[in-house]
Amino acid sequence: MGGTNGAPDYVGLVFVYGTLKRGERSHGLLGDAPFEGAALLSGLELYNLGPFPMAICNPQDSRPISGELYSVTAQQLQALDGFEGVPRLYRRELRRLSDGREAWVYLGNPRQVRFAPVLSNGCWSGSDHNQPTPLSAASTLRPVSS
Repeated sequence: MGGTNGAPDYVGLVFVYGTLKRGERSHGLLGDAPFEGAALLSGLELYNLGPFPMAICNPQDSRPISGELYSVTAQQLQALDGFEGVPRLYRRELRRLSDGREAWVYLGNPRQVRFAPVLSNGCWSGSDHNQPTPLSAASTLRPVSS
């Protein structure tokens, strides 16, 4: 189902910060979703789970995480929910970006990252983190409250 002149009916923006980014292994799941640019999102912490990252809420953390924005249709959003394991592994929340726009983002549960290193630079790359959870200069172990 499309909008006027067969154009897709976009339902909003999705903020991606891991394997769905350009150049990463799952980017193809976004299909023809238009890239809307790079973006920053605060109030979260990003953790390295090895083959993929996980963001969790942390309103006290002022360091933004970096990601990419895509316009998505309802069908694409539903497919992404399936890929992200909503509601078992992730939940989808509408969050305000640093530039004031709102976007959907997939967030994990603090219990899921309690033994994972936080990525203090707020950025994940599969080329850096495709091995079992490494510790690097950009990562530090921090306890997470449940």
